[in-house]
Amino acid sequence: MTDHATFVTHLECSMTGTKYEADRLHNLSAEGWPLLLRYDLDGVARAVTRAEVAGRRGGFWKYRELLPVRNADNVIDLGEVVTPLIRLHASEREHGVSGEVLVKDEGRLPTGSFKARGLALAVAMARELGVQSMAMPSNGNAGAALAAYASRAGIESYVFCPADTPPINLQEIALQGAHVFCIDGLIDDCGRLVREGAPSMGWFDVSTLKEPYRIEGKKTMGIELAEQLGWTLPDVIFYPTGGGTGLIGMWKAFAELEHMGWIGSQRPRMVAVQASGCAPMVRAWEEGAVHARRWEHAATVAAGIRVPAAIGDFLILRAVRESGGYAVAVEDEAIDAARARAASRDGLLLCPEGAATLAAYEQGLAAGQVGRDERVVLFNCGSGLKYPMPDAARHLPDSVTDGQPRDWAALLGDG
Repeated sequence: MTDHATFVTHLECSMTGTKYEADRLHNLSAEGWPLLLRYDLDGVARAVTRAEVAGRRGGFWKYRELLPVRNADNVIDLGEVVTPLIRLHASEREHGVSGEVLVKDEGRLPTGSFKARGLALAVAMARELGVQSMAMPSNGNAGAALAAYASRAGIESYVFCPADTPPINLQEIALQGAHVFCIDGLIDDCGRLVREGAPSMGWFDVSTLKEPYRIEGKKTMGIELAEQLGWTLPDVIFYPTGGGTGLIGMWKAFAELEHMGWIGSQRPRMVAVQASGCAPMVRAWEEGAVHARRWEHAATVAAGIRVPAAIGDFLILRAVRESGGYAVAVEDEAIDAARARAASRDGLLLCPEGAATLAAYEQGLAAGQVGRDERVVLFNCGSGLKYPMPDAARHLPDSVTDGQPRDWAALLGDG
């Protein structure tokens, strides 16, 4: 493979606008804020049409003109796919809606979550820029994605997780080649260890929004969604929000697509969904604050959104407000109930974070924040198979006694 066109012009500080040189290793800006990549979007529009892009294969890599990898040999292929939009017909009937309720099921990606998007880009750029070792804090799925893509790229990886991270996540991280460690604390405590270890261990910190490339991978959710809907956008997007990279990335993607003339000016209302046990963005949104205070004693069944403090808080809140959306918290009981309903009625096994978006949609519908005629997209960020499920099977005897016929009604009835 050879070099292919990339249209990156520079990076800039998301808070101050200060410009930084492309094709160099960066973490945060000198001012301590996330960096955002900027492109020659007019050049992209001249170079390729949306019809050409739509005709390509290769999952999110097909949007290469809007991605920063210059040498195609650095692209890491684990069989990325376009994730499906699955309509929740039973939920629509139950709530009497005339619009569409669609789930974008990111659990179909390599390593079973949307973290594959961001980490694929981050690792590809790390390989392009000569990185030999990477480290990150993770509640589970991001660590699995880093482990898989880094191992495939020949890069050493270190992952630090809270001690109560689901065991399946820890096992897959380890099996896929990363050095994985558990600590007594939350994800921001894990992040502190990554920062502490960097000078002596020499690893590159790939924490959420502390390098500029994960957001570029996550923004492909927005491009892909627009393409799937015929280059239009839904009325509302419900997004499970911890660090918020995907919400920020999609909002960035929509602006880039409009600049190139691939979509119009219509935007979805962005709804940041959090759990009641960890809702710093909801509190900040309600207070009208620019930044979110750290959430103390964070706890929720939806481990992926248990993020007490996010460095990109102001970008999350900006996107929510600019879109006319809102931030909302849902109880763990509502998350569990929504997960059970989606599985048993629509046949779709959501992860807890994805179930939180369904619970938030139902809550918004009841409160009049969402119209019954609107097209809504809920993001299921990972495979439900990675999370604990009830042991619901009942024992069935394999023989009969006294020559009597088997009483199927008694055996299979509720009693």
